[in-house]
Amino acid sequence: MKATGRWLLAVVVMAASVLAVWAAADRGLAQNSATVKPSLEKVFPSANKCKRCHERAFEEWETSPLSRSIHSPAFRASLDEYLAFSGNKDKALCFRCHAPHVNEFVDQAPMFVAQVQSGDPAIDGVGCAQCHLIKAVDRSIHPPVPKYEPGKTLFGPYKDYVENRAHESLEVDLFRKSDLCMNCHFSVPAAATLGKNNDLLGAYESSTAFKSGKECQTCHMPEQIGESANGENKRKVANHSFPGRVGKLRQEAAKLELKTEVKGDQTKVTVTVQSLVPHNLPTTHPAWASVVLDLTIKGKNLKTVYREQRVYGRTYANAKGQKTVFDFEATKVLEDTVLKPEETRAEVFTFPTPKDAPSFDVEASLNYAPVAGPPAFLQRIEAESARGAQDPVFQSIPIVKQAANVPLK
Repeated sequence: MKATGRWLLAVVVMAASVLAVWAAADRGLAQNSATVKPSLEKVFPSANKCKRCHERAFEEWETSPLSRSIHSPAFRASLDEYLAFSGNKDKALCFRCHAPHVNEFVDQAPMFVAQVQSGDPAIDGVGCAQCHLIKAVDRSIHPPVPKYEPGKTLFGPYKDYVENRAHESLEVDLFRKSDLCMNCHFSVPAAATLGKNNDLLGAYESSTAFKSGKECQTCHMPEQIGESANGENKRKVANHSFPGRVGKLRQEAAKLELKTEVKGDQTKVTVTVQSLVPHNLPTTHPAWASVVLDLTIKGKNLKTVYREQRVYGRTYANAKGQKTVFDFEATKVLEDTVLKPEETRAEVFTFPTPKDAPSFDVEASLNYAPVAGPPAFLQRIEAESARGAQDPVFQSIPIVKQAANVPLK
C-alpha cells in the first residue's frame, strides 16, 4: 500500500508539472502573439482589395494624383535628390505625406524607398486605408500628425453605412472637416524650420469660403449621387478623383480682366488677376510649383510683337545662399509672390503701340508652370518616364485665359 501511495503521489506531481509547463507555454505564446505586429499589408491592404466592394470610389481614386503619390518619375527623382542631400538619413520623411502609413511602420522606411526606386511600387502611396484608418489629426504638432487606429474598423463620413463582413464602419465627423487633409497639405516636413514663411495654404481660415462653412472636401471631394458600396441604394456620396490642379476644378480657380489704354506710341494693359480659391495659389509644394500669367500682344498678321510674364510662387535659398527648387534644402524664402487666399492683384504691362495694323490682339492666360530644376534633375525625370519629354510634369496646365481685340484710330 505504501509503495502504491508513493507511486500515485509521483504521478500526480508529474501531471501537475506538465500542466504547469503547458500553462507557462500558453502564456508565453499569448504574450508573443500580443507583441507581434501585423504585417504592413495586413494593416493597410491594397486599394485593389477595396475595389471588390467599392468599385465606383476605386475607379475615381485610380485617376487621381493621390493614386500616383509615389509612382511618378518626378517623385522618384526628388526622393533620390533628398536621400543624396541627407546622406540617407530619415528615409521616412518624404513618405510621411506621400505614403503616410509609414508613420506606423517607420522601421520599414528602407522598404518604402526600395519600392519607389524599383520604378513600379507594389504598395500604395495614398490609398483607401491610408485615409480611412485615421481616427484623429493632431494639429498641435507642426506639421500635423495623423492618429491611426489600425483594426477591422474603417472610418468615414456616413451614418447610414451598409453592414458587411469585410470590415466594421464608424461615422467620424473628421471626414467632413479640413483637419483630415491638414496632416499632408498644411506644411512640408522638410521645410518645417521656415515656419509660417512656408505655409502652404495661407490664411485659409480667414477666407470668405471657409467662414461660409466650406471645407476642403466641398471642392476637392464634391458630392454626387452614386453608390458608396456596390449594389447599395444610390445617395449623396463624395467624389474620390480629388479634382484640383488636375481636373476641371482648376478652371474655377481664378478670373482675369483686361483693360487697355492706348496713348500714342505707348500702350498700357492692366490685367486684373482674381484668385477665387480660399488658399494660396499655388500651394508651394513641390518647391518649384508656380503659376504664370502670360501676356501676349499680336499685331499685323497676328505676329507676336510683345510678350511678358508674371510668376506667382516662392523662391528659396539653401544654406549657401544659392537658389534651390528643393524645399528640403531651403533655409530661407528669398521672394514670395504667391496669390494669397481670394486675393485680387493688378498687373500693369507697358509696351510700344503696334504699328501698320488697324487693330491688335491682347491675350492673357494663367497657367500652372511645368517642373523646373537643375538640368540633371530634369533629365533624370525624362529618362525615368515612359513618356519621356512628353510626361505631363513637363507640360503647362491652363487655368483661365482672356482675350480682346483693340482697334487703333
